[in-house]
Amino acid sequence: MSSAEIAELEMELYQKTLALHKLKQQVETEEVKDYEFETLDGTTTLKSLFAGNDKLLMIHNMGQACRYCMIWGDGLNGFLPHLESELSVVMVSKDDPQTQNRYAHSRGWRFRMASHGGGDYIKEQSTQAGVDNMPGAACYHLKGGKIFRTNTAIFGPGDLYCSVWNFLALAGITSDDWTPQYNYWKRPQKMDDGGENIIE
Repeated sequence: MSSAEIAELEMELYQKTLALHKLKQQVETEEVKDYEFETLDGTTTLKSLFAGNDKLLMIHNMGQACRYCMIWGDGLNGFLPHLESELSVVMVSKDDPQTQNRYAHSRGWRFRMASHGGGDYIKEQSTQAGVDNMPGAACYHLKGGKIFRTNTAIFGPGDLYCSVWNFLALAGITSDDWTPQYNYWKRPQKMDDGGENIIE
């Protein structure tokens, strides 16, 4: 395939993406219940997570045991101030609040975190029907004291929500060739400090 053909396809994808964004403005909303979550500060509700805003983006993370969810969190963390200029953002996972807090600190994440504990929220609000722990995102609006779900998205290699796949693709690297890792440190052949007690 030539560079011109690739550029043509990229433009087509760009135009379709813009059309998709317009369609998302017209999606039918669905009222949802006020689910409960656990946080470091105790039990809270979906309504409380709006934190004074009328829009809420819930990032569905599978938890610390998923390297793929880690890389989406790393990428979205950089966008957080921009997103929070328009809506509230919360990351949820099945991990307990203490585990979430430790993991978020280890990654430098600034998200507000809440745990659904694998309960009703993720079972009923999963971005893919029938999959209780699917990574993705869901958007909710608060109107007249009621909560409505609008758009959702599934996260997966090559999607629109993690730019690393597109940069790797420029080098001809696909998701079949590369798996994200928690860190990329490689042990030197010779450790000048003696090499005792290394955690790899």
